[in-house]
Amino acid sequence: MFRSKYYKYLIILLFVPVVLPACKEKGSDQTGKGGPKSIIVGGMVILPRSLENNILATGNIIANEEVELRSEIPGRIVTINFGEGSMVTKGELLLKIDDRELQAQLKKLQVDEKQARDDLYRKEKLLELKAVSQEEYDKSFNTLGITQAQIELIRTQISKTEIYAPFNGQIGLRQVSPGGFISSSTLVARLQQFDPVKVDFAIPEKYRGKVHKGTIIKFKVEGNDSIFAGQVYAIEPKIDPITRNVSLRALCPNPKGMLIPGAFAKVDIVLDKINDALVIPSESIIPVMNGEKIFVCRGGKARSQIIQTGIRTEREVQVTNGVNPGDTVITTGILQLREDAAVKIRLSK
Repeated sequence: MFRSKYYKYLIILLFVPVVLPACKEKGSDQTGKGGPKSIIVGGMVILPRSLENNILATGNIIANEEVELRSEIPGRIVTINFGEGSMVTKGELLLKIDDRELQAQLKKLQVDEKQARDDLYRKEKLLELKAVSQEEYDKSFNTLGITQAQIELIRTQISKTEIYAPFNGQIGLRQVSPGGFISSSTLVARLQQFDPVKVDFAIPEKYRGKVHKGTIIKFKVEGNDSIFAGQVYAIEPKIDPITRNVSLRALCPNPKGMLIPGAFAKVDIVLDKINDALVIPSESIIPVMNGEKIFVCRGGKARSQIIQTGIRTEREVQVTNGVNPGDTVITTGILQLREDAAVKIRLSK
């Protein structure tokens, strides 16, 4: 019994020195040094800079001039004077249709014209001598006029057997061959002029008042990293009742032929440009009941500030009221903040 009690007290004495230091150490963490630590947040100093109000639209590249070459009259092709994909100049003869039958008719009418002219001359002299009536003279005069009209008609038909280039441009793929018979519905080839090119696009009706003739656009096309610039020169006066969009057309120089008609264009239109805008990142704005607010750093403390906004871009927002140049706006760590919280700013570049 004595030995049992002895061992019991010995165990207690050995355990107490171990437990007491452990409790003392735990109590020291809870007391700490005291006072709240500063919250590390991101921020940026707001300075005036230029800001553009842009909208994006989709469009199509079209040729400045484009025409389908077709014959006005049916006939057999005699000659083709162009190569596929070749450049042609305005007034150049491209295709000739057989006109031998029309030429024969023209010669016959020219002979008839000479006879009618001679007959009219004789009737005129006889009329002066009172040898023929006025009616006979008038009949000869009308016969000459009819013959001359028929000659003009044949000459017009002969001119239609020739197809000329209506403007400078490039011929596309040929759809006919020499010796083939064509009609007015037969497509010979397409002729396009692509310097400059036109850009067709549309914008929502609410922006109609901000775009006018002379507005500069920038655009890109698939497969080309270059940025092209054009100028609006025509605006559709009517708003599309289905899409509620307004159609516009811009002109863009294309001296190197990099822009191909039919290509898809991503259009960027500058609506407004402000030279001294105060701009903040959109993620720094907090929606509240009475509008929007941000946190600014003043004296090492976070202070909330109600703001009014203007132009919004994809990542930035213009502040029209509520901040001043030189203010430090907190951009990250906003969810941790409360009014007058101590903060340490890491300025973004």
